[in-house]
Amino acid sequence: MLGLYSRHDEKSDDVDKFAALEQALRGAAPHTLLDVVGAALDERYGTAGVELRLADYGLRSLQAVAPGTGTSEPVPIHGTPEGRVFGSQEPHITEDGGGRVAVHLPVTVRGDRLGVLTVRMAADAFTEGDLPDLRLACEALGHEILVAERDTDLYVLARRAARLTLAAEMQWQLLPGHACARDEFALGAQLEPAYAIFGDNYDWSVSSDHLTMAVTNGMGDGIEAALLSNLAVNALRNARRAGLGLADQAALADQAVWAHYRGRAYVSVLLLRFDFATGEVEVIDAGSPRLWRLRDREVEPIPFDAQLPLGMFEETVYVPERFTVLPGDRLVFGSDGVYDAVSPAGESYGLRTLARTLLATSLLPPTQVPGAVLRELAGHRGDQPLDDDALVVCLDWYGRGSGSGGRAHTAG
Repeated sequence: MLGLYSRHDEKSDDVDKFAALEQALRGAAPHTLLDVVGAALDERYGTAGVELRLADYGLRSLQAVAPGTGTSEPVPIHGTPEGRVFGSQEPHITEDGGGRVAVHLPVTVRGDRLGVLTVRMAADAFTEGDLPDLRLACEALGHEILVAERDTDLYVLARRAARLTLAAEMQWQLLPGHACARDEFALGAQLEPAYAIFGDNYDWSVSSDHLTMAVTNGMGDGIEAALLSNLAVNALRNARRAGLGLADQAALADQAVWAHYRGRAYVSVLLLRFDFATGEVEVIDAGSPRLWRLRDREVEPIPFDAQLPLGMFEETVYVPERFTVLPGDRLVFGSDGVYDAVSPAGESYGLRTLARTLLATSLLPPTQVPGAVLRELAGHRGDQPLDDDALVVCLDWYGRGSGSGGRAHTAG
């Protein structure tokens, strides 16, 4: 009985310490979050230091957050212990010299991979049983980083491996994140060129029963394309938040773009609403973004009736279509900068090459598929510079009651 009470007291003590850490993070100045976590872990484990790295916009490197000490060299996402943790979302321990270990842990919020926290401590002070507590600390840190970004540029700056163009600055501020996960689905998205995007965009919103997605492509380039996309995406959000249905969301955004540009500029959009209970998808195809499905090792495009882009003409009426997704389906959305990309030999990336890529990446989680597709796209283009935005969104559908918890890919 004494042993049971001892374990119970120890568990209660762990809960109390985690609650104290959460409270300390909530009360900390936005730029001191890493200091607070470092102090808490040092008190618990006698650490030799902590290091937080956040993924850059292009998802190629992990950039150090080091307030007051300058910045460390970036760590590549591919081929490093930190990158392994970022990709696998599982802790990884390495020897750190001098009888110490480095414990690398993912910092992730609701499926959106922010970066990696590295905790250095004496090897004899660490056991595998410490990992759950360390992961809780990372979870608390991740949530507070997202809140802190309202009041400080520290974490936004850490994500930059290069300076953003003004158009890209506007677009990244508009995006919801790189990824999202729930029991019913998991998705990941990426844009290129990450530091100079202008017209392509994506958006999503999750309720208790539905996922609403928009994949958009504003015509033009530079600031004008970014302004156009901002107007369209915010008009869609305004209509969605007013409780309007999908057709009315498209109609309101269409009117907003038309009222400002009078047909001189318009926005292509693929607008979808997924029902968690049934897998039924309501969709409006108003332009160039396209959709492919991977099911049972077969990749096929899902065609829809093409409707007019937003803002091309006044008072366009939009009519939704429907299809159904099944547990295990993988959906991939791409802009024209992906499927229309041409090789030096003049071959379009198109369905055949894209299908090979999707089959080759079928075992990867959806967060890693967009980057893999864009790397294959870069190889397909050869030395030709990217002359258009390239957007890829990957969605894995688990369905309600599947028990996957959004943690494993079942397609293919």
